[in-house]
Amino acid sequence: MELSAFPGFLFIVFDRFTVLAVFFTVFALAVDFMKRRKKCRNYPPGPWGLPFIGNIHQVDLNNPHPSFAKLWKKYGDVVGVQFGWTNTVILNGYETLKEALVKKSEDFADRPHLPMYQYMMKTAGDGIAFAKYGQWWKEQRRFAILTLRNFGVGKKSSEMRIVEEAGFLNKELEDQKGLPFDPNFLLTCATSNIICSTVFGERFEYNDKKFLALLHVLEESFLLEGAIWGQMKHIPKTSFLESKMIGTILNLFAGGTETSSTTLRWALLYMMIHPNLQSKVHDEIDRVIGKERKPTLEDREEMPYTNAVIHETQRFGNVAPLSLPHQTYRDTEIMGYTIPKGTMIIPNLTSAMFDENIWSTPHQFNPGHFLNPEGQLVKQEAFIPFSAGRRVCPGEQLARAELFLFFTSMLQRFTFHLPVNEPTPSYTEAKFGITLTPLPYRLCAKLR
Repeated sequence: MELSAFPGFLFIVFDRFTVLAVFFTVFALAVDFMKRRKKCRNYPPGPWGLPFIGNIHQVDLNNPHPSFAKLWKKYGDVVGVQFGWTNTVILNGYETLKEALVKKSEDFADRPHLPMYQYMMKTAGDGIAFAKYGQWWKEQRRFAILTLRNFGVGKKSSEMRIVEEAGFLNKELEDQKGLPFDPNFLLTCATSNIICSTVFGERFEYNDKKFLALLHVLEESFLLEGAIWGQMKHIPKTSFLESKMIGTILNLFAGGTETSSTTLRWALLYMMIHPNLQSKVHDEIDRVIGKERKPTLEDREEMPYTNAVIHETQRFGNVAPLSLPHQTYRDTEIMGYTIPKGTMIIPNLTSAMFDENIWSTPHQFNPGHFLNPEGQLVKQEAFIPFSAGRRVCPGEQLARAELFLFFTSMLQRFTFHLPVNEPTPSYTEAKFGITLTPLPYRLCAKLR
């Protein structure tokens, strides 16, 4: 090839490359458009997404619920977004959540296919928390609730387990001798032992190696390894497979350990930061229970202020800000908008717990939210820390009992205060995962 012809050759090569590049770009954008286009009219409004990533850039993935609050204010109670190619609808406000999760509970009862949950189900077997909605889920949920009742949940035997464990927890707190410590480990051990005693029939010492290994597994998102999972044989026409039942048990450990221990961590933090409120709890405990008798669930009716503090801890602590994602089981409508079958749904529980139209001081820790002028406990319809509808937490009754008995037992014996010469921990910052946990902090537990 003559040198004079070389530039022309380069022009032809680059020209073809440009054409191919343009073709593949247009093709990719067309595929992206087809993947992300709305498949129905009257779809909920929302921000315009970028190709391929959708609206991911508009959400702080490390702290998503404040981002959703901004979208709520701008687009309304029902917001349509896209995470990659996944059409997602965010439900905001108590009335919207009630219509979807309660009034149309079956329409919104499904679960989406998410990589993290799929891996958990692959390694540990399906559990009722993440399973798809259908006959299998109905059978297993009924079985789980019935089994929990048969094992004593809601009965005196379950209450006695919690009271007994509260005694062990108080002994561990006393052993700290008033010195600063992080309460996370002890609270996790105590709440996890309730599930252990229910499922295994025995509790574990807080230094037991098997127990600590179990807690480590929970902390590592229950990622179990081993050949046993591949050896499970499938039995047709039944949902009662060993792997699936193990998955459900792990769900119970997750719900029964993480959420309760996190709520108690928030509770001790709030009591430490608000010593005047802690004094009111102490006064009510001394008046109703005294300093010697152990608390019982029957005391709840006579302790409205303590109960209000626990409720406000759940509201303000916002432990499950987005619940778990749902998916529409069929084509449906919500607040006048059409949502196709298979759409991922995010129930923004935060929007109900901090709704300025419902709570007098939503951004303050205020037990008065749950008390009437006479000081009696009042039910707030928008208080849904355990979600609502068909996917409501099956361990709600057990969790409520744990929170009252553990909290009351600790406050009966101890005053919690800030360590000397240490900065006041933040109660507005938190770490987001499946739950919203306080940042690590230390406290001192002084015997009363």
